Amino acid sequence: MKRVRLSISPPDAYLPPVYRRLTREAPYLSVVRIVNWNVAQPPVGFLLWVRGEHERLAPALADAPNVREFETVPNGDGTAYCFLAAEESTPARALFENFTREDVLTVPPVECHDDGSSTFTLVGTDAAIQAAVEGIPDAVGVSVEAVGTGPVGADDAVRALSPRQRAAARAGLRVGYYDVPREATIADVAAELDCGRATAAEHLQKAEAKLFRALFDA
Repeated sequence: MKRVRLSISPPDAYLPPVYRRLTREAPYLSVVRIVNWNVAQPPVGFLLWVRGEHERLAPALADAPNVREFETVPNGDGTAYCFLAAEESTPARALFENFTREDVLTVPPVECHDDGSSTFTLVGTDAAIQAAVEGIPDAVGVSVEAVGTGPVGADDAVRALSPRQRAAARAGLRVGYYDVPREATIADVAAELDCGRATAAEHLQKAEAKLFRALFDA
């Protein structure tokens, strides 16, 4: 058995409107995970686990395109499960099907990031996983986080970060932003990432929030 941890960053054309509402357009949710799904044929179903102001999901999903039905079930401590049923297939279904070929299995949960990217683990035979990775469309960004090492599930805080948040945190460490005393500024991190200061600051803030939240939740 081979085990691969992937992060994918699809362009907008691959992102269903409801996914954007749950990630890019939902700053009130700090964690969004897909814990189960059925995309065999439309209508498709997803079970999500979310943390944050989940009571705001109802108005956000009430008029979301392609959502046939939804229900949110509070789970305590600011978390909830959310069931979604979608009417029709979207381009994302073809991407999802790529990870269900032959003997490949996707290990829940799928970590959904606020930039539209997602991180998940695949298990299967060498040949099938290689075919799945090679079958990712050219327009979809992909990074391999780990191969055959570590736990199967997403059980550490770093793996919950989006690729951009992880890159920002690593850049901060490289330039001395987290040294004591601090040896670098946000501008130095931005230069390392080749992005604007506001973008670098946002990535760092979100990365730090996720890391601290995971630490104290644990």
